[in-house]
Amino acid sequence: MFVVCPKHRFPHYATDSSTVGAKTTKRMHLNKTQEHDVAVTFKEHKRKNLNQSVISTQGPSCNVATPNQGLPHAGSANKPSSSSHQQPSFTMMNADAKASKPKSKPIPMSRCQPTRLPSKYLAMDCEMVGTGPKGSISQLARCSIVSYEGDVVYDKFINPSVPVTDYRTRWSGIHAGDLRKATPFNQARKEILKLLAGKVVIGHAVHNDFHVLQYTHPAALTRDTSRIPLLNRRAGFEEKGCASLKKLTKAIFNRDIQTGQRGHSSVEDARATMELYKLVEDEWEKKLASAKAK
Repeated sequence: MFVVCPKHRFPHYATDSSTVGAKTTKRMHLNKTQEHDVAVTFKEHKRKNLNQSVISTQGPSCNVATPNQGLPHAGSANKPSSSSHQQPSFTMMNADAKASKPKSKPIPMSRCQPTRLPSKYLAMDCEMVGTGPKGSISQLARCSIVSYEGDVVYDKFINPSVPVTDYRTRWSGIHAGDLRKATPFNQARKEILKLLAGKVVIGHAVHNDFHVLQYTHPAALTRDTSRIPLLNRRAGFEEKGCASLKKLTKAIFNRDIQTGQRGHSSVEDARATMELYKLVEDEWEKKLASAKAK
């Protein structure tokens, strides 16, 4: 009986073992290549989505452009501008950075840029008692000095070096008991002159105060409010006149000082003098500066 070999009945199924192994190896290689390409594509897609989400969250003002990137459009944080190949202007970048910073509270101009040094200004007032025949010779019995802000810098009763014959209590406010343990004149004088050195001294008829201190202050550092036309004009007085401190304070500030039977307070008078000076300070100092320049 004749038997047909399967190899000859189905010739298209006949394969060599080496050929089958090569095809299998090639198929495995293609699968691995495809898997690698898919993984790379997925990572690239994920990275692009992450960058877009970061840019959209930060907004255009926080986007830091590189030399090869343009600034984003105003309406979109994800689309590059048409000039993406041009280097961005650093001025524009700085403006965006400044705009993104929170606004801080403005600092008062008087604190960051003072026109003058308040510590260089002092107002002084002195009270006198009488010595000699009928108390005709004035001697220093109290000295008060205040700062530009009106704070008391110095305030002491001062015992004259000669016997007092008239305490002038009605005006000076000094009593005999005030001078029993008072600072001796020579010691007080040294303390006062040390404070006044190099300062702008403001006073009302301040030449009288310097006289009892036996001292001469530089004219360029002296401001006498008793003979300043600016204040007389504000008060409605004659410009060339010499108005009292009490009248000026009442006319300009509508405030009464030097009232009652206890006499004057040198601290109160010094503060009133400083207030009068500050009222016309800018105009006064400008006039002095222009006169000096001539």
